[in-house]
Amino acid sequence: MNPKTNKKILKLGMPKGSLQEATMEIFKKAGIRVSASDRSYFPYCDDEEIEIMLVRSQEMGKYVQDGLFDAGLTGKDWILETNAKVHEVCELQYGKSGFRPVRWVLAVPNDSKIKSVRDLNGKTVATELVNYVTRYLKSKKVKAKVEFSWGATEAKAGMLVDAIVELTETGRSLKANQLRIVEDVLSSTTRFIANPAAWKDPWKRHKIENIAILLQGALAAEGMVGLKMNLQEKSLASIMDILPSLKRPTVSQLTLPGWIAIEVVVEEKIVKRILPQLKRAGAEGIIEYPLNKLIA
Repeated sequence: MNPKTNKKILKLGMPKGSLQEATMEIFKKAGIRVSASDRSYFPYCDDEEIEIMLVRSQEMGKYVQDGLFDAGLTGKDWILETNAKVHEVCELQYGKSGFRPVRWVLAVPNDSKIKSVRDLNGKTVATELVNYVTRYLKSKKVKAKVEFSWGATEAKAGMLVDAIVELTETGRSLKANQLRIVEDVLSSTTRFIANPAAWKDPWKRHKIENIAILLQGALAAEGMVGLKMNLQEKSLASIMDILPSLKRPTVSQLTLPGWIAIEVVVEEKIVKRILPQLKRAGAEGIIEYPLNKLIA
């Protein structure tokens, strides 16, 4: 309870660093405006019931587990790395470079003799994901030294260590550094997590669930647009053959006899292809509009 406002407050941890900008953009589309200066760790939020602090994704699971935050956003990779005891509210598939999972991969120099994880016996591996990689190698019955990398991990492969386990979204940076991927170690997406005690609190759980619905709706709307158009009823079958909608379109009668209006949600990438087809099939007054949220 905040003594100044006497209002209930949800303490929310938001990732600082590579995910920060993407996270704030998703919150904005969800209708929750968050803004912070470059040096601020306490962003402004236009929801007075939410109090936000920016922390590194690597630390988020522990802080949520320990109750310093009621909820937070971090990667599944860091939950597994810290073995944090948290409640996973939902998966939010987005990252700094797009809307796909990130990968932790085992990589070696192009000329390395290492061809599989089994070849790491007696070798040294550098990574930020020390605990998880240690468990991973153990599960493969491989005995290797796993050391923490403080940065510039890609530069160490072949020079300071035999192999690395590094985070990648596209693999371009690895190729640029003359490294090849031996195998994928872990695929990770962002997770909205909650402190177990906070999840049991009725008000906090309701607030967390509301945020989750809005965030999932914002992500579901990515790449989607709405289309509205008028047409004669006799053209409906032809129009329906063109529209790949999520569900059957909304159809409403116009005041002009024999005419109807339909509204539908489609992927933005196909609009440029189907608009001319819709026009030729009899659609008129076609309007395309963006979507902020799509809640099924």
